[in-house]
Amino acid sequence: MMIRSIAAALALFLAAPAIAQDAAPAEQGQVEILPDITMGAEDAPLTIFEYASFTCGHCAAFHDESWPKLKADYIDTGKVRFIQRDVYFDQVGLWAGILARCGGDDKFYAVSDLLLGEQKKWLSGNSGDEIATNLRKIGLKAGMTDDQITACWDDGAKAEQLIATFQKNATDDKVDATPTFIIGGEKVPNQPWNDLKAKIDEKLAAAE
Repeated sequence: MMIRSIAAALALFLAAPAIAQDAAPAEQGQVEILPDITMGAEDAPLTIFEYASFTCGHCAAFHDESWPKLKADYIDTGKVRFIQRDVYFDQVGLWAGILARCGGDDKFYAVSDLLLGEQKKWLSGNSGDEIATNLRKIGLKAGMTDDQITACWDDGAKAEQLIATFQKNATDDKVDATPTFIIGGEKVPNQPWNDLKAKIDEKLAAAE
């Protein structure tokens, strides 16, 4: 379900300067597009992309209700190669996205799990400073240090790369809501698990 306009988010970030005060703005074409971070067998017969925002309530609901089934039944069994692609509606979402990658690719999905699983808690801050403090607690829980988290948030070049990557992926796949799934090349909107499972099974059968 659409909660905020991705088109508006794209316009916001296209117009925005670099996140860090000492970083020079860069054109998207000059910024490195970051590679996907994968989960599951590289030779799995089916690939699923999830476009998700760490500040999206529907994404957190999918994480709580459907993600454990998707992971256990399809990813862990070697049937599905999974890729989460971030969507940033606002600066808070970008802070969370930076934090998710701060511990390296190997920790991305573990930190993402914490961010989505504890979304209501860390988003409950009454100010940007309170939310940042809450996010920092998640980073510490994931094994990062205070200095490491601060360095990641101060890295304007990485913020530009994340924004450019989000812009390119969301535009290329014509994504206008979160969560949105690309299952075997087909764009699939958010839906109850049984319906999503039926689509996954259909694509797996076609891939065999």
